[in-house]
Amino acid sequence: MAEKSKILIIGGTGYIGKFIVEASANAGHPTFVLVRESTLSDPSKSSLIDSFNNSGVTIIPGDMYDHESLIKAIKLVDVVISTVGLGQTQLADQVKIVAAIKEAGNIKRFYPSEFGFDADRSHIVEPGKTALAAKAQVRRAIEAEKIPYTYVNSNGFAGYFLPTLAQPGATAPPRDKVVSLGDGNTKVVINDEHDIATYTIKTVDDPRTVNKSVYLKPPGNIYSFNELVSLWEKKIGKTLEKVYLSEDQVLKNIEESPFPHNLVMSIMHAIFVTGVHTNIEIEPSFGEEASELYPDVKYTTVDEYLSRFV
Repeated sequence: MAEKSKILIIGGTGYIGKFIVEASANAGHPTFVLVRESTLSDPSKSSLIDSFNNSGVTIIPGDMYDHESLIKAIKLVDVVISTVGLGQTQLADQVKIVAAIKEAGNIKRFYPSEFGFDADRSHIVEPGKTALAAKAQVRRAIEAEKIPYTYVNSNGFAGYFLPTLAQPGATAPPRDKVVSLGDGNTKVVINDEHDIATYTIKTVDDPRTVNKSVYLKPPGNIYSFNELVSLWEKKIGKTLEKVYLSEDQVLKNIEESPFPHNLVMSIMHAIFVTGVHTNIEIEPSFGEEASELYPDVKYTTVDEYLSRFV
């Protein structure tokens, strides 16, 4: 057995980052997390930091904006995974990680913060368009420096969509009325965050995924919104009242909403109306599908996930 790559995660205390850290440690990779001093002293993060320490993760105090600490951390590992958040400057500022990787000269794979839909092959209205452009810009910087990469297109996070059936402001899946963006027939892909992390870590030492986009489209997680609602209705034994917002109305709502609501709505429009999760034909020249590469992964289906809320 080849030795498992040493992995550095930047943004590991964030939403998807913590799942990636856990999956990396569970898979037996020596795992390092770059954590800002301000986060280390933040009481709301202390139990997460404790769980990292307890699972054998090495915490490295540092910051992607501190070049010296970044280089030092990068030199300890083989692979760097960035999971920095959607703050538009953070996404664009990943070029600082690219520069540090180039200077360090020892990294065999870099994963920029993607974990959504394909930055090169997706169309989205503003303000989501700007965030996506920042991701694409980072891709170009990686390719220009000839740094080996993997782009993970994880599609929808189950934790964002399923506990409320994508109903803004809800705290549980609806039991009376549901609002659909568009006609509800667009196919979407929704994956459990643990599975997104598991698939991501599986690709790390896999030569088939070097310089490729990896798409997470397991067959049990592809549904239209109408199918999702119907699945939920079966579980609760009740028919919901359905309201359909036309695309024009959705676009008007985006235009009239303040930031960050408009950003969230532009992403929802891309997913539920224009179909960014499912309208890309994956070709071997640029991409691979995760559940085909790793049929051994027992992923949580949408059906199983929704059962938790009955």
